[in-house]
Amino acid sequence: MSEALKKNRPEFRNINKLTDLHRYRWPMASLVSGGHRFGGFVLVLMLPFILFLLDKSLSSEISFEYLKGFTSGWFVKLVILMLAWLYLHHFCAGIRHLLADLHIGLDKDPARKSAVLVFAISVPLAALVALKLFGVL
Repeated sequence: MSEALKKNRPEFRNINKLTDLHRYRWPMASLVSGGHRFGGFVLVLMLPFILFLLDKSLSSEISFEYLKGFTSGWFVKLVILMLAWLYLHHFCAGIRHLLADLHIGLDKDPARKSAVLVFAISVPLAALVALKLFGVL
């Protein structure tokens, strides 16, 4: 490659988390992959609690009304919204990873486009959930 075509970019070989990590620009594909892993981890941790709430809500009308009142608070709605977005992101990124397993979109440009597509799909879906959750729809 010609010297005139090379861009003057910093080269990161050994990233020091205290000095270099804040300057390192993560590729979109790595952000989606990290979000997929983090979302899966949080969803697995929350699964027993979610199943417990489902069991309690189905056990009687009184417990259903209690949980309905409990989930009407703004903080609980934000937690529910976070879990919904984590699920939607995890689902969309999982489809992206399945396509990668089929060797579809492995090059740099298609991988970046598919990573942007994951955000372009999961964020508006989460916005729809937020509108429904906070009573706008």
